[in-house]
Amino acid sequence: MTALADQVVELGASLFARRITSGRTGNISVRDGDRVLLTPTGVSLGALDELSVLSADGEHLSGPAPTKEAFLHLAMYRARPGASAVVHTHSTHSVAVSCMAGLDPGDVLPPLTAYYAMRVGALPLVPYHAPGDASLGALAEEMAREHHALLLANHGPIAAGGDLAAAADAVEEIEETARIFLLLRNTATTPLTPGQVAALRR
Repeated sequence: MTALADQVVELGASLFARRITSGRTGNISVRDGDRVLLTPTGVSLGALDELSVLSADGEHLSGPAPTKEAFLHLAMYRARPGASAVVHTHSTHSVAVSCMAGLDPGDVLPPLTAYYAMRVGALPLVPYHAPGDASLGALAEEMAREHHALLLANHGPIAAGGDLAAAADAVEEIEETARIFLLLRNTATTPLTPGQVAALRR
């Protein structure tokens, strides 16, 4: 495998070992020139040994069948030409938040920590679509033009990054902030102010 493919395998094993994903859920991709390397369908991220290879327009070039959410990764890349990696998980606390009523669909989680403000920023909620529903691609692409991270309703987070580490950092920060958010649900909180957030983003 290439060095990029090795990085995907290592990240998958790390996410699985730390229970940021479980079973055969979640998927990872990286851009490699005019190709996209993706985790295969039906394979645990903790047991990757071969990746799927697609063209930029979604043609299956080699390897096992790709994740059925490959279309979602390709949509993120189209929306964000500077992105080189996409990570999507079904992490427990993020999914729990994605199932809650009364969320602000334009920005699901408050900026409770500086790292969340820096690595994620605003996190919009993408309306529910059944797994594998290709119509999700167009909607995610539209929303990803303004946001590198999205929360899929009743599903989980997805984030694009300039490299694999940045995409993984965003998804992990969403999960950690979702956990904190749920821990503090019945407690008054003091999120960062808009001025503090703006200073961090600069």
